[in-house]
Amino acid sequence: MRALLSLAGILLAAVGGVIAYRAAFIAPRAAIVITDTGVTERPNLRHVSLGLLLLLSGACLAFSAARPRRRPRTRA
Repeated sequence: MRALLSLAGILLAAVGGVIAYRAAFIAPRAAIVITDTGVTERPNLRHVSLGLLLLLSGACLAFSAARPRRRPRTRA
């Protein structure tokens, strides 16, 4: 069960990283800001934040599943 949770966390983190990277650097921009000095393109911050949230939650899931468990002490 722990191996499955670790694998699921790694996959979730990988998907989140891909979504965040594509939204920040590759995908078409969400907004264009035109000022007197020039034109600035802005990334889709909703997709970037969703990707980072998935990345963080997947990393936490994988880390918590991979940590060794404490076994309760038995009285002998």
